[in-house]
Amino acid sequence: MCACSAIYVLAGALPFAMLVGCSSSRGSMTMESTSVQPGNVSATGNPLVASYEFTPNRAAQVSVQFGTDTSYGLSTSSQQTTENGNSVVILVAGMIANTTYHMRAVAQFADGTTENDYDHTFTTGSLPSGLIPSSTVTPTSGMTPQPGIELVDMIGGETQSLAFATDLQGNTIWEYPFPDRQPASILYPIRLLPNGNFICMIAPASQSSVGGPTPAGTLNVIREFDLSGTTIQQLTMDDLNTRMAAAGFNVTLQLFSHDIVQLPNGHLLVIANTIKPFTNLPGYPGVTNVVGDVVIDLDSNWQPVWYWNEFDHLDVNRHPMSFPDWTHTNSVTYSPDDGNFIVSIRHQNWIVKVDYRDGAGTGDIVWRLGEGGDFALQGATDPTDWFYAQHNAIFTSPNSTGSFQLAIMDNGNDRLFPQGVTCGNTDSPACLYSTAMVMQVDEEAKTASFVFHYFPPNLYSGFAGDTAPQPNGNIESDFAGVGSDSYIQEVTPTSSPTIVWQMHITGSNSYRAYRMPSLYPGVQWQ
Repeated sequence: MCACSAIYVLAGALPFAMLVGCSSSRGSMTMESTSVQPGNVSATGNPLVASYEFTPNRAAQVSVQFGTDTSYGLSTSSQQTTENGNSVVILVAGMIANTTYHMRAVAQFADGTTENDYDHTFTTGSLPSGLIPSSTVTPTSGMTPQPGIELVDMIGGETQSLAFATDLQGNTIWEYPFPDRQPASILYPIRLLPNGNFICMIAPASQSSVGGPTPAGTLNVIREFDLSGTTIQQLTMDDLNTRMAAAGFNVTLQLFSHDIVQLPNGHLLVIANTIKPFTNLPGYPGVTNVVGDVVIDLDSNWQPVWYWNEFDHLDVNRHPMSFPDWTHTNSVTYSPDDGNFIVSIRHQNWIVKVDYRDGAGTGDIVWRLGEGGDFALQGATDPTDWFYAQHNAIFTSPNSTGSFQLAIMDNGNDRLFPQGVTCGNTDSPACLYSTAMVMQVDEEAKTASFVFHYFPPNLYSGFAGDTAPQPNGNIESDFAGVGSDSYIQEVTPTSSPTIVWQMHITGSNSYRAYRMPSLYPGVQWQ
């Protein structure tokens, strides 16, 4: 019997297989058990992703180990097969371009036994020239960054909007260029789902709604896709508006905007914007088309079951910046302790908590955090040290009610200073600067203070970005709009933070950046 090792090579867009090492003995291909059939490895439409098909002879949890040699080192998450055994297809991602990898399927059975497939070899292809923006990763000698990968969502610049991931040495290990892009398309944000797929929204920049309704045919969708980039399902704005009307919801939406998050019950909270005309607003004679935002609750079938319209709950005559792009809401974050959510409303300089109660709430505003809101700022200078034009407020403490912590990217565009303070002059504070912050918020006492407040020198980021504490205690922040560049920094959580790891992206702006354990849910790569 001739036993062979299969090498799969990308030749342009088409895979071909070569059988090598053929001999009369199994040699290094010996499995722990021969009761399973050898798997099959093939290429996908993504040059950095392989498809591994494997059929155990009985029910098993199947994963794939892979690496540049037969010690492997990396693993996918597991998929469950049926009691009688069935074919399972696992997408293998996390590989560098133009590199040969070894991989094998591992079947874990209910009785605790394990069987390994033969070793297979797969060679990745090339990335299209100019697809991934130029970047430099700089670790600090003697310091250890949080293990994992960096998932980056680019919104434009010298390269078009796309998502990509790197290892901590800066090597690209995955990308999603969405080939049906249009010139105005922006991908934001990208999130890993519990099923191993990704979800995102693709639409023109939200502020383009100021100019009126979106032209027909514009890519304006929510999309779920797998690691190879294959679309699993998507919802267009036209379809959502049809579903909103059928549900009796009296609002017409324009663009998907800025954020989407999956809830524990499988629902999605989605931000979209809408236009409402006003006549003779103070300082705005005639008709003004005002752009505000709506949060929509989609059930597990992507049907709308609840919505929250900011026009129903906020004063249209309060507009600190960029009116008539009135609210420019850029994140929605679920509060698991009470079933409510918070939204970051950039053009109000507020983070607002909404009475949602898992779809049973009134939509009333519970509180407003920020300058002119419901909280007193303690241990800092009011109004200067509040966040302004902020992005991506997220809970970072185990609890999300009572006294809790929020991480915020403070872009600082609209910053206010105490009366009598003039910014921008010699021996006076700069008018424009950004900070990364973690705030301690007490919603009963209505107080807010700083747990962490980082002022990076010369990194004023006028838009986008995020901040997130890491499991190792460090803080990672994406200063996304530093001119045409982006700086992603992991720093120590100290009063004088030290940079542990930095990615500098030149000529393009990132929307968000995430340090993730791996490209697979529940799997940690070192």
